[in-house]
Amino acid sequence: MKRLDVITIGRSSVDLYGAQVGGRLEDMGSFQKYIGGSPTNIAAGTARLGMKSALITRVGDEHMGRFIREELIREGVDVRGVRTDSARLTALVLLGIRDDKQFPLIFYRENCADMALCEDDIDESFIAEARAVVATGTHLSHANTEAAVLKALNLARKHGARTALDIDYRPNLWGLAGHGAGEARFIESAKVTAKLQSSLHLFDLIVGTEEEFHIAGGTTDTIAALRAVRRVSPATLVCKRGPMGAVAFAGEVPDTLDQGESGPGFPIEVFNVLGAGDGFFSGLLKGWMDDEPWPVALKYANACGAFAVSRHGCTPAYPSWEELQFFLRRGVVTRALRKDPALEQLHWSTNRRKQWSEVRAFAFDHRIQLEEIPGATPERIAAFKELCLDATLAVAQGRDGYGLLCDSRLGRSALYRAAGQGLWIGRPVEWPASRPLMLEPEIGADFGGLSEWALEHVVKVLCFCHPDDDAEMRARQEDVVTRLFQSCRRNRLEFLLEIIPSKVGPTDDLTTARLIRRWYEIGIYPDWWKLEPMQSSAAWAATCAAIEENDAHTQGIVILGLGQTEAELAASFKLAAPFPLVKGFAVGRTIHADVGRDWFAGRIDDATAVDRMADNFRRMCGYWDEARHGQGGK
Repeated sequence: MKRLDVITIGRSSVDLYGAQVGGRLEDMGSFQKYIGGSPTNIAAGTARLGMKSALITRVGDEHMGRFIREELIREGVDVRGVRTDSARLTALVLLGIRDDKQFPLIFYRENCADMALCEDDIDESFIAEARAVVATGTHLSHANTEAAVLKALNLARKHGARTALDIDYRPNLWGLAGHGAGEARFIESAKVTAKLQSSLHLFDLIVGTEEEFHIAGGTTDTIAALRAVRRVSPATLVCKRGPMGAVAFAGEVPDTLDQGESGPGFPIEVFNVLGAGDGFFSGLLKGWMDDEPWPVALKYANACGAFAVSRHGCTPAYPSWEELQFFLRRGVVTRALRKDPALEQLHWSTNRRKQWSEVRAFAFDHRIQLEEIPGATPERIAAFKELCLDATLAVAQGRDGYGLLCDSRLGRSALYRAAGQGLWIGRPVEWPASRPLMLEPEIGADFGGLSEWALEHVVKVLCFCHPDDDAEMRARQEDVVTRLFQSCRRNRLEFLLEIIPSKVGPTDDLTTARLIRRWYEIGIYPDWWKLEPMQSSAAWAATCAAIEENDAHTQGIVILGLGQTEAELAASFKLAAPFPLVKGFAVGRTIHADVGRDWFAGRIDDATAVDRMADNFRRMCGYWDEARHGQGGK
């Protein structure tokens, strides 16, 4: 049994995508950062479809190279073939969306890392693990990268793997167009045609647009070009035809394109054509490697291409397998797919940066409680929160499943220091104790402050609400939460909704479930729920049912502490742990309250404060682990 379904080989870059649409690249004011390069996109696109994919490329020994590696890992791509080149920088591309046909882009690829790929980077044992190897045309344009690709292809054939080529013709990258002509798609070149034709016999599948087959075949007559390719290669030829879909030719090329095998197309609005081919190829590979008939494989490919042209960015646009299946079952409801709420929610929730199986969080986002302690100043509170972070790190010890809640008004230094340490990081936005809900001033009246947040931060909002709230209170709070939720999605941030009905009115086993259903009813789909400890299994069952019937892909629930004793929380954990949707806890005052009073009063030093809070947090983790796993520690 082969360990990998597909290995792609070639370009890997960072795409800096203009966030503004409809203007010149000269006028772009901000950019979104994504992974890019055709083989990199395909590796991620196939991984999203459930395939075991890997990439062979080079990246620089710097921030952008680490970004590519980390993003690939998040996408589930095997990165053993990604080499770090300490002598060269990672390739960059600046690009924008002018309209549905123009896409200005500039390649920054002078002596870049991926173009230094060489034969020594191709490991035979790694190639032998794959069922298929996919190459793209750019890496046939230079001698050293061509040698690497040819070695990989010959090894693939030696070990019984399938081989595929995305012609991926970019005249700029073959030295045929200037720096300002990055969007040029076709320039005739007998030299390029000869170079491509010298290796086409090595492939079982060749994919390209009509223009790409023109360069591969040496003529601008599409049928003649396809027949020229057929004369040198037995591969199945798949010709992409834009809005007309695509056709496959497994044997002789007929007199018209319409005589090829085809799959259904999808009538959608074209928003962004960049990366559509890589999305198409990802879907095609899924069908091809599953031995589906060509019409089915082309259906997958056309659908994945439709997603790509409907969204911003390349890899971020590609669907998960669940999303693709949903789309194929339901069909097009809104031609602008990025404006289809059901589809976008499924896209977001099945392609998250990380799925957390458990979260044990030390919550020290408290503001009012700390400000009320005698001797507490903003500066001293900030210093205390750094100690809270030290305690968190001492317990986590670099292991997965640990985290914290920390604010940026009084805990900025701790919040920023926590970045990049593998912790789950929640960050509050509500003005403490406000009802009706108000937000911290830093968020801004237009919620624009979220654009400055790190992508690993989870936006946490506490809303004191109750099913019996009057219409005015409900409307005011729902308006704030709705706009906040929408801003989180725009800024690619996960959203945690904390609700505490017991602070508003009487509760029973159905109170929280009723509230949850109302939030879903108005279109709020939290990634996380933070809920008070339930007092019965029936309450937990009703609560989890309310979530599961509305969102099968939520991250889950964390239990808040409400300042309860350790014994009370340990008992509540036992009630909650049998429900898989409950992922852990976010507890604060039970861990830090007594320690904080002693530290602010000068009765203990920093080290003692850290040790005591670490012990408290460690015990809390033990209560959870005992309840969930039947063990007192982990």
